[in-house]
Amino acid sequence: MFPMRRPVRLETERIVLRLPAHSDYNAWTALRIESRDFLVPWEPVWSPDHLSRKSFTNRVYWASRASKGGTAYPLFLLRRDGVLLGAITLDNIRRGPAQTGTIGYWIGKPFARQGYMSEAIGALVHHAFTTLDLSRIEAACLPENAASRGVLERSGFKYEGVAQSYLQINGRWRNHVLYANLRSDRRGKADAR
Repeated sequence: MFPMRRPVRLETERIVLRLPAHSDYNAWTALRIESRDFLVPWEPVWSPDHLSRKSFTNRVYWASRASKGGTAYPLFLLRRDGVLLGAITLDNIRRGPAQTGTIGYWIGKPFARQGYMSEAIGALVHHAFTTLDLSRIEAACLPENAASRGVLERSGFKYEGVAQSYLQINGRWRNHVLYANLRSDRRGKADAR
């Protein structure tokens, strides 16, 4: 019931969210290279073959398998004119009593702070709650990443705490602030510390 038969395609006023395709390689590589200094402080260390065609091909195959299996939805963000903006992934989907998943995202430097990621998060969370019938969406970011914290809070996520040494970011184990969005959220505003 939950795995998708057709590839996921979500549309908002300005963007389209869809699975990556082999034909996206050049645009993806160019945007990642152009945005490297902007992204590196917030991401795991890029593998030596991160920008290779083979690595991208593996990414496309994984995205297809994961979405068909209902375990993850790795989607590219494209402006309506086809320009690649970044990516967002709903991953670690857990069924049974949990009914939850985790989102992660990145935006290319030229497109930051223009509201694209807020649109993408809104569309993906709506899809997760309505079509996928999830109950909880989690997200985490570095405490000093004010832009990411802001987009999560504007998107209805509430601060839940801090996870010690949560992920390796830029080569170091880093604490992360944890956020969650609940399908039926009756919690009041939580103060971020």
